[in-house]
Amino acid sequence: MNLLFPVAYAQESGQPSIVFNFFLFGGIILFMYLILWRPQSKRAKEHKDLMASVSKGDEVMTSGGLLGKVTKVSDDYLAINVAEGVELKIQKSSVAAILPKGTISQI
Repeated sequence: MNLLFPVAYAQESGQPSIVFNFFLFGGIILFMYLILWRPQSKRAKEHKDLMASVSKGDEVMTSGGLLGKVTKVSDDYLAINVAEGVELKIQKSSVAAILPKGTISQI
């Protein structure tokens, strides 16, 4: 039977070098930094700057999709006017975007 199917003898396994392991783990950490951590921290910084720049009279869109004009600003909360006589209090962190002036009147 050895003529048709040659016998494959197991070779002795060698241990991978420690330098290879350091490059492998370093590459994985670099990949995670470039793909996940860095873009997320950049977005968080932009959102923090956006929340700090909200002022009275700005037109904003919330993460829930509400559009309104800012009437009052405090440290953690905003009051937005969404319709005549309807004022909502929301957290600053729920602001998704500051819209250009006149956007709400065009809708």
